[in-house]
Amino acid sequence: MLLSMVAEPQGDFPRRQEESVSQQQDELMLRHEEPELRDEADEAITEEETPDVEEVMEEEVEAVVPRGTTSRAEPTSRAEADRLDDDLFLRYYRTRNPVIRERLVMNHMNLVRFLAKKFANRGEPLDDLIGVGTIGLMHAIDRFDPERGIRFATFATPTIVGEIKRHFRDRGWAIKVPRRLQEVNLATNKAVESLTAKLNRPPTVDEVAAAIGASVEETLEGMELGHLYELVSLDNELGSDDDDSRSRLEDYVGQEDTAFEEYGVRSRLEDAIGRLSPRERKIIILRFFKGWSQTDVAKALDISQMHVSRLQHKALAHLREMVQSEEI
Repeated sequence: MLLSMVAEPQGDFPRRQEESVSQQQDELMLRHEEPELRDEADEAITEEETPDVEEVMEEEVEAVVPRGTTSRAEPTSRAEADRLDDDLFLRYYRTRNPVIRERLVMNHMNLVRFLAKKFANRGEPLDDLIGVGTIGLMHAIDRFDPERGIRFATFATPTIVGEIKRHFRDRGWAIKVPRRLQEVNLATNKAVESLTAKLNRPPTVDEVAAAIGASVEETLEGMELGHLYELVSLDNELGSDDDDSRSRLEDYVGQEDTAFEEYGVRSRLEDAIGRLSPRERKIIILRFFKGWSQTDVAKALDISQMHVSRLQHKALAHLREMVQSEEI
């Protein structure tokens, strides 16, 4: 009661000289957008797996050169489709023209869709995965060197898949964790598994840290982060199915202690009471700690009840001022 009375709340792309080559390239871009790649491998790949490059190349080429194509205006062979694509890559590699880059992205969207479908049904919308894969595709286009003689599908597949996997790592954690620590957590799990098989016993923290090339502190932090990937619900039931009485995790969580929140105010109030005059302090103790009435206090101090009321009001004002000040 005393506490409630004292405390208060606080150019455009240049025209091409060879018109025939330009027409063939335009038609190639349109054909890339027409067919959807076959769903030949719907099972999801694991973190360590990467789609077979030859399979990706076959799917991509079939999207560029549909079976049964006989028109003389369209590419009639895989070599012709590759030649037109290589010409675009070579011109972009030399000029870094954003218009050519955009055409290359559109030309290889089927590759992105094919790889994104490998990660479907994992809790992320397919459109989001295609968007993330497109970012990887643009990175691959920027880094691709056509003069090295490597097929673009072979070069771009690891980059696109890696970008999608990073997306799952960043979005899959229940609590935001820096990517560096996520990588340490992944490396730690792999090191523990390999060292356990090698040593025939669980490895020590020092051994794991040496295996992944990190400090002991980083290794311990990476191990602890594994518990943050998925939070445990308070509604989870504890015990086995054979138990007659099953409890929930919520039953073991403490409730809010209101007295703890008021502890600071109570501590300052005790110090403030000690600074009152002897008569004021006695009135406060008899009224609020022993529960005496003003009449009983007046008889004990041999003063009038009106005088007790005035002294109590004065003492409460002093207490409120001292509790709210920073001197105590």
